[in-house]
Amino acid sequence: MNEREPANINTPHGDWNPAAAPKDGEGIAGLQRSRYTDLNGLPIRFRLGSFNVEWLGWGFIDKSKWWRNYLHVHTYYEICYAFSGRGLFRMLGTDYVVKRGDVFIAKPREEHEIVSDEDDPLGIYFWSYTLVHETGPKPPERLIPAQERARDEALDRLLHAFVDSKHWVSTRVPGMERTLELLTEEVARREPGYAGVIESLTSKLVLDTARASIEAALPGEAVTPRIQDPAKAMVDQATRYMRDNLTRNLSIQDIAAQVNLSERHFTRLYTKYAKRSPIEALTAMRMESAAQLLLDRSLPIKEIAERAGYPDVRYFTTVFRKHSGLPPAQFRERGGTKFADPSRGPMPTAPGKKPGHIEKKLKRVSKR
Repeated sequence: MNEREPANINTPHGDWNPAAAPKDGEGIAGLQRSRYTDLNGLPIRFRLGSFNVEWLGWGFIDKSKWWRNYLHVHTYYEICYAFSGRGLFRMLGTDYVVKRGDVFIAKPREEHEIVSDEDDPLGIYFWSYTLVHETGPKPPERLIPAQERARDEALDRLLHAFVDSKHWVSTRVPGMERTLELLTEEVARREPGYAGVIESLTSKLVLDTARASIEAALPGEAVTPRIQDPAKAMVDQATRYMRDNLTRNLSIQDIAAQVNLSERHFTRLYTKYAKRSPIEALTAMRMESAAQLLLDRSLPIKEIAERAGYPDVRYFTTVFRKHSGLPPAQFRERGGTKFADPSRGPMPTAPGKKPGHIEKKLKRVSKR
């Protein structure tokens, strides 16, 4: 490496000499790479497991000139990602060749320097943060949901391994450059929700760096599957689709297509797990919707029939009467109340009372 005076380097920490304005980047989703340093204006703090993370700064070094930053140390973590060129990363007296796609790590109090290649100057992003393990009292385990506890334990295993790792250079970060591009997009556009997205992406940077620095991958947390019974999930999805599309002229084929099953297989599975056929379920939902709409006396019955998925009001009336025991108009007249039909058996009898005692009492009241 050439030891001549290097190009100046711009950094928010003062470890490297200030530079003139950086050149335009090679296009981060149509944005200038210089917008990446806008992240310095955001306060970023979050928690990963029992570790507190506070961001200190963001910067980059253009690849246009040879540069060197000489031996130095930090009291924080500094991470570099090479987006172009080649160079040498000297860590604790050992030299590592770094190139495009590599991440290289300097932890607190580790003496290091970076020397760019003269013929193929090194271009890097860099960022820094503190990572502090909180050792204070924790809430009782019974107060922490099992899923959350498992996640925090997995994060702690990873971050403790990162802190103790003796690996400073890694190529196992295939998605890191895209993460940096997304950060630049978010801070440049500042659309609603950008601060939360940036916090999530910076969390990913910390975790991706930690994963890349350990020798063997650690097991992740156990997660309870969202879908424990595929058949039940299919029934729920189909039922939700039917309920969302009651006004449409649905066919069983339409519904089966939503759950990627043949009409025959879908009907068999749905009937087995829902204890009624898809047509019966769809009809019941339509009748339930129609019954609610009938309570609004301003709506014509024809319109209610259409909203319930029946363009033919006469057919709707037939189905509704069969389902509820009353035609729509009479159901509306009674305010949605269905009275017992004597032809279908006596009214329910209260415990300890003889059958017919309610009817006799009503007759006595009416004679008064």
